[in-house]
Amino acid sequence: MAINLQKGQRENLNAPKFTVGLGWDTNSSNGHDFDLDASVFMLGEDKRLVSDGHFIFYNNLNSPDGAVEHTGDNLTGAGDGDDESIKVDLTKADAKVSELCIVVTIHEAQARKQNFGQVKNSFVRIIDQNGVELMKYELEEDFSIETAVEFGRIYRRNGEWKFEAVGVGMNGGLQDYLNKYQ
Repeated sequence: MAINLQKGQRENLNAPKFTVGLGWDTNSSNGHDFDLDASVFMLGEDKRLVSDGHFIFYNNLNSPDGAVEHTGDNLTGAGDGDDESIKVDLTKADAKVSELCIVVTIHEAQARKQNFGQVKNSFVRIIDQNGVELMKYELEEDFSIETAVEFGRIYRRNGEWKFEAVGVGMNGGLQDYLNKYQ
């Protein structure tokens, strides 16, 4: 049975291989499609990218160690279920990697006058290799001006991997997260 997480809640990740599914719907239209993009920042103990190759997004789908694979960019978010997925195999993670930060940003948010206040039903979930949902975090906050949200993080503590439901927004884009973690 899946665990429904609350903001800030942490749970052990007992399966080293899983998929991170991310989904959302838009609740308004301003004449432009909403192109939300999932990214993963593979960080070391210093909270910085291990290398440029450890930034996984629509233009870099695979980590150098083979631990993270982005399955591709969904340009519209149309349809039910996961809008973007990221496959993770923690057994392959570089020893320098201590955290995977999962971020969703709105592509060209300022130019299109879009923000997460226009997005609803946002979630991040962990699915095992058999397609069973292990845990899910549904973002309930109204991010009225934010254009980027850290949905969750996977981190190593005392040799064990855990997932934390984060749900923290930022009024900035992908470049702001890059500036934070490079």
